[in-house]
Amino acid sequence: MEPLLVLTNVPDQDTAEKLAHALIEGRAAACVNVLAACRSIYRWQGTVETADEIPLLIKTTAANYARVEAIVRAQHPYAVPELIATPITHGLPAYLDWVAKETDKHD
Repeated sequence: MEPLLVLTNVPDQDTAEKLAHALIEGRAAACVNVLAACRSIYRWQGTVETADEIPLLIKTTAANYARVEAIVRAQHPYAVPELIATPITHGLPAYLDWVAKETDKHD
């Protein structure tokens, strides 16, 4: 089991809630934290942009990354959504076991 922490940002609270529910209901993630709004400053198509966004922290496994990506791409309003996955190298074993169990479609 290879646990992952996946990050994405969405433009509003409604999108954040819908995406979080889709990930959990589809068993692609065990938990999604919907964080407080932040300000993102980035370059897009040659122009510096500023946007208020809602960050999502998605806890899943490497085996489920493709499902996470498919759900995010299907429901995200951006043409190129931020989607970054980083391995979780250390964590409370009971919590990491829970992540694996909750994302097991054969449960």
